[in-house]
Amino acid sequence: LVMGTIPVLGSPTGLTGLCPLAGLSPTSSIHVYTQREVYGTVGSHVTLSCSFWSSEWISEDISITWHFQAEGSRDSTSIFHYAKGQPYIDDVGSFKERMEWVGNPRRKDGSIVIHNLDYTDNGTFTCDVKNPP
Repeated sequence: LVMGTIPVLGSPTGLTGLCPLAGLSPTSSIHVYTQREVYGTVGSHVTLSCSFWSSEWISEDISITWHFQAEGSRDSTSIFHYAKGQPYIDDVGSFKERMEWVGNPRRKDGSIVIHNLDYTDNGTFTCDVKNPP
């Protein structure tokens, strides 16, 4: 069975702006790159790629968060978070036993893998990268 589209937000034009001291410093942007659409087969796995680039040094405090918005829903939920050098897979929800961290922030990679795909995985996945300060 072929699974429907899993659109991923954050095309090359998507930017996450960071401003350490609002009004006092220019904004430093992180450019986040993802695939526009990802297709998978029920029961298989899919890699959701998230790479990023910044003209600033990648700090030890970098954080990466993946959100999921089910098809037809207005609500988005956090399904994965990377902070302080550690990946944190949410221990509730439909992804808890099926997600794998394959990213490496030092290589500017925030990718995850979702295993054992199901029709309920149709929706929008968003990768959010923050590089404090």
